[in-house]
Amino acid sequence: MSVSGLPPYDDTNVFARILRGEIPCRKVFEDEWALAFHDINPQAPVHVLVIPKGRYCSFADFSATASEAEIAGFIRAVGRVARQLGLEAPGYRLLANAGPDSHQEVPHLHVHLFAGRRLGPMLAPAPDQPSR
Repeated sequence: MSVSGLPPYDDTNVFARILRGEIPCRKVFEDEWALAFHDINPQAPVHVLVIPKGRYCSFADFSATASEAEIAGFIRAVGRVARQLGLEAPGYRLLANAGPDSHQEVPHLHVHLFAGRRLGPMLAPAPDQPSR
């Protein structure tokens, strides 16, 4: 499924439904700005998603239209989750996909937080692209 990182926002997306309590999640953290929960298909021993509570499709959408308080609250929430999980010393990786070329699957801004092992190189070639 290809997802655009551009508005309009789709209120039926899975993260919107999680925020409304229609779908359960394994919550890690929640405040007025963000919700963090375990990914249902983890790609590392620790794989947590952090999502803002507002209706934003991507980081570009969020940075252009969110209030200063929403931006600060969301960024602080990501840091709080990393600290809460004890990841600062061993390290972690943040990833936010936007649009079809990045393989964004849910049209709601979300940051993946990966940790729990050595993560290797930043980017791997796409299956249909040769490595350089």
